[in-house]
Amino acid sequence: MWSRRGRESSWLLLVLAVCSLGILVLTELPRPRGVSISRASLYQVDNGGKFVCLDGRKTIRWEQVNDDYCDCADGSDEPGTAACTNGVFHCTNAGFKPLNLPSSRVNDGICDCCDASDEYASSVNCINTCSELGKEDRLREKQRTEMVKMGSQLRAEMSQRGKAMKEEQRQRFTELERSKAEAEALSKEKATIMEDAEALENAALKVYRDREEDARRAKQEAEAVSNRDEAEEVFRKYDSNQNQVVEIVELQTRIVFDRNRDGSVSEEEARFFLDEHDQVDFETFVTLCWPKIKPFLMLDSGLFKPPSDVEELEKDAGPYETEHAELRNEQDDGYDLDGSEPNPPYQDEEGTELEQEEEEDDEEGLDEPEVGEGQVETTATPKPEYDAETEELIRQANNARNQHTEAERHVREIVTEMKNIEDLLNKDYGKDEEFAPLNGECLNFEDREYIYKLCPFDKAIQQPKNGGAETRLGVWDKWANAEYTAMHYNNGATCWNGPARSAFVHLECGLDTRILFVTEPNRCEYEYRIQTPAACSFKENSKDQHDEL
Repeated sequence: MWSRRGRESSWLLLVLAVCSLGILVLTELPRPRGVSISRASLYQVDNGGKFVCLDGRKTIRWEQVNDDYCDCADGSDEPGTAACTNGVFHCTNAGFKPLNLPSSRVNDGICDCCDASDEYASSVNCINTCSELGKEDRLREKQRTEMVKMGSQLRAEMSQRGKAMKEEQRQRFTELERSKAEAEALSKEKATIMEDAEALENAALKVYRDREEDARRAKQEAEAVSNRDEAEEVFRKYDSNQNQVVEIVELQTRIVFDRNRDGSVSEEEARFFLDEHDQVDFETFVTLCWPKIKPFLMLDSGLFKPPSDVEELEKDAGPYETEHAELRNEQDDGYDLDGSEPNPPYQDEEGTELEQEEEEDDEEGLDEPEVGEGQVETTATPKPEYDAETEELIRQANNARNQHTEAERHVREIVTEMKNIEDLLNKDYGKDEEFAPLNGECLNFEDREYIYKLCPFDKAIQQPKNGGAETRLGVWDKWANAEYTAMHYNNGATCWNGPARSAFVHLECGLDTRILFVTEPNRCEYEYRIQTPAACSFKENSKDQHDEL
């Protein structure tokens, strides 16, 4: 009796024998030269000894296959010769990788197949090197497999870090949402406190503002009275005939009104100061003439210095002061029209010198702020002194404003951080967040002329090595494919007379993250090649590769 283990062993031997026979039959399946095993079934002889061209357009005798004459339009009847220009020769290359060649390279004197099968009829002595090449290739493949395995482990670690980072940011976002609500409530509270403090401050300061306004108004009224008194005194001086009007002839006797310095006061010059009237009474003199005469007298006596630039004077002070600027730094020639020595500008008819006062008043046309009409400001307005209670209210209002400003700044900082976290969480960092650890990092690469920088998920930059400004080659746009092996960076700096720059980033597996090289295949279009563990996947090495042995 056969034991159970004996019967199982016999069945196993039988199965192995059948499989071996099948492999032997498959290996020895008849096929013409240059045909691969996978296409051998297409070259089987039918009962009539005929061969149908693979495009189905023609049928020939089997003897015409590989007869060094091209019968089929698709070249399928000459897989092992160079007769057809569109034919294909298959190198089995047992022990290495199979290869398909254009049939024109068969027997051309060059060894293309490592098994030398393409030069079967040439005089070239080709050596079968498939075994050695296979060993080298398998060694390289083994090394690559080990590298991919290690890279995949690093990728898994990066994936864990990326997921942890995103989870941490989600938690931080939740915390910020709570903090934002609290900060906004605090900001509103500080705003209410500030408004109350400012209301008390304004009420206290209004007392001082009202007091200052009353003082200013009283000062203006006093200055107006003083200005009117001064105008009245000058009016009486110029009214030589005491007829209560000042006439053109009376101004012509005053050489000080010689605007063009030709030695006499013309009728036009006198008429200018009388506001184009032949004569004026006192009220007209005060309202229309005195605003022209007083600055002119001050200018002539050196009490008022106009702007140094004549054009600026014309622009800022009007035409009458422009004409007065011609008299700057000049003195009166000292004589009246009758040749006698005149009275000084501010003397009366008896030679008594009038008092010259420097007063603060507002005047239109002078290039000085807050200056009285026809007068020059000599002192700045002193800062008012507040009582202790008002000072305390001001201090409390300032403190409330500072606290409200700080509270608003804190709210803005929280909103900005939340926006940054939202951007981070919305970015696609790969199927397993494996590229997330690269966010925030920047990689550099140098060639002979430039330093290239790539900040993943941010921007690509080029900078001359000899110094100079950076050129933005693009900003992060999107992944170029669903496999996460290429990135797009668009909307870079515009090329001169050309398009905006852009960058295309290729990713490949590596044990560290670095830029391998950068090129510019087209004008203003750049290509980066980067290796990183995030691009590693052991599935890359699991493709079925069948060597025909």
